[in-house]
Amino acid sequence: MSPAEEEKSLPLPQRWPRASKFALSACAAAVAELATFPLDLTKTRLQIQGEAAIRRDGAAAGQAAPYRGMLRMAAGIVQEEGLGKLWQGATPAVYRHIVYSGVRMVAYEHLRDSVLCRAEDKTFPLWKAVVGGMSAGAIGQFFASPTDLVKVQMQMEGKRKLEGKPLRFRGVHHAFLKILSEGGIRGLWAGWVPNVQRAALVNMGDLTTYDTVKHFLLLNTPLVDNSVTHSVSSICCCWQCLFWPGSGCSGNSCRRGQNPDNEPAERQAGKVWALQGPTFQKQNENPKSH
Repeated sequence: MSPAEEEKSLPLPQRWPRASKFALSACAAAVAELATFPLDLTKTRLQIQGEAAIRRDGAAAGQAAPYRGMLRMAAGIVQEEGLGKLWQGATPAVYRHIVYSGVRMVAYEHLRDSVLCRAEDKTFPLWKAVVGGMSAGAIGQFFASPTDLVKVQMQMEGKRKLEGKPLRFRGVHHAFLKILSEGGIRGLWAGWVPNVQRAALVNMGDLTTYDTVKHFLLLNTPLVDNSVTHSVSSICCCWQCLFWPGSGCSGNSCRRGQNPDNEPAERQAGKVWALQGPTFQKQNENPKSH
């Protein structure tokens, strides 16, 4: 059998390892994103609630926020906007993870196997894992920044509908085109710097922990490279994510990159967000009253 025939007889993951890794990572991330998206939406709304409380003037500072926790926030979204709104903006979120997770996993494996390289005993030093994880996360987030921006913007469309304001976007593709027409190519990457910094930090803990634990188990325990080993490594990775810094700033930077009403900066600066009843309402600041 010729080498070409032997290559064709190999399973697809062996013939196209990088492409297979990208496809599998993207599919797994898309399923996980759809399952956990309501939590992401609730987190974004809670972040905006916190920003509104900070920006509120003295007279409004004593007013109670309509939502005071994740469960009450989620219940309020269901009651006021409908169950389906818990997945508001899920399409760009899935697009984002297809790009982000696929690129970062392929980038990490390429850096590990071809650039940084393993040691002679097949171990991968911790410092190399840190460098590879940070680099892969930064690369993946940079490519995914436009979809991240659209995701956060579309998550807030439900609130605009409740306020009686016209919706800004008719769908994901319209959102991309509108942001592109108003801000150009650079507008799609609004807020990319803090997002890339965050992704580098997150993946320094995420990929580094997962890969280090997995290879430690393979080299020092009877475990083999199977679902059990991957599950244990993933659990360890999840625990470190609970205490790793930078997990709450992605939505904030995207919202700062594109203000909700596309208003000029000088007009937006003269207003603050306040939570009134079930909706977000704008209140004009009056510096003279302070």
